[in-house]
Amino acid sequence: MESQTSPIRIGIIGYGNLGRGVEAAMARNPDMVLTGIYTRRDPSQLKPSHAGTPVHAMDSLLAHKGQLDVLILCGGSKDDLPRQAPELAAHFNLVDSFDTHARIPEHFANVDRAAQAGQTTALISAGWDPGMFSINRVMGEALLPDGATYTFWGKGLSQGHSDAIRRVPGVAGGVQYTVPVEAAVDKVRSGVRPELSTREKHTRECFVVLAEGADAEAVRQTIVGMPHYFDQYDTTVHFISAEELAREHGAMPHGGFVIRSGNTSDACKQVVEYRLQLDSNPEFTSSVLVAYARAVHRLRQMGQTGCKTVFDVAPGLLSPKSAAALREELL
Repeated sequence: MESQTSPIRIGIIGYGNLGRGVEAAMARNPDMVLTGIYTRRDPSQLKPSHAGTPVHAMDSLLAHKGQLDVLILCGGSKDDLPRQAPELAAHFNLVDSFDTHARIPEHFANVDRAAQAGQTTALISAGWDPGMFSINRVMGEALLPDGATYTFWGKGLSQGHSDAIRRVPGVAGGVQYTVPVEAAVDKVRSGVRPELSTREKHTRECFVVLAEGADAEAVRQTIVGMPHYFDQYDTTVHFISAEELAREHGAMPHGGFVIRSGNTSDACKQVVEYRLQLDSNPEFTSSVLVAYARAVHRLRQMGQTGCKTVFDVAPGLLSPKSAAALREELL
């Protein structure tokens, strides 16, 4: 692995929270250049943060084949990425942040089929979970085979759960925070390997703006009883004004812990912990995507094609530094 002699040419697909985060991260990675943003919207209506960044219609992407080293896909996991990633992997190297855990094997197979046919390199499910948390779960299991792994999320704003409460009749606006139960975290950190139920690990806290004339108690009951989202958790619903929602809950903080608790002998307990504390979930996820875009470019240069995950990438490939510099400075 050597340092780049020419900048890695990056294309952003989609310009929501993730796309804006990738654009911001690009400014901090001098070995890369943002070649263009590709959007399904009218390109003339999209205003990038950095003046002069080219904005193109998605329909023009194939015409730019050969001008882009890696695409960073910034769409949603529900509808966008399952369709876009296989379609684009047939023609381009790419990275996505597909995060529907149960469907990752299916998504991998679809993207791998396209990437193998197109002889491209495509890395899926980069971010912090899946992504950085996944790596730390693997490391914990490998280093402490006699042990148990615990993942806690938050305190942080959950986009999916926030969307779910906004769809409840009578809700004009709202957000939801996932909060780890401190007693459970402390118990895990002590090395005793507790068996914890879903309800024992996290609580959920909702801040809701009622629509005019809505019944607050009916809204609360609908939220706390919502299957798959809230019914298995202790959930608190706070009713607030639209002004308070905008003033106090406009940011997107998140984070969490991966803890592996195990024994290397009967007498010795060992605990390994990885923690994230994020002011902006999308900006950090975007920074992970950018680092993995660098790795994808290097893997393609090595001739390693097909679909990849974070498990397949050596850490040194993420860094802009040469292998020699990494050995000297960080090993």
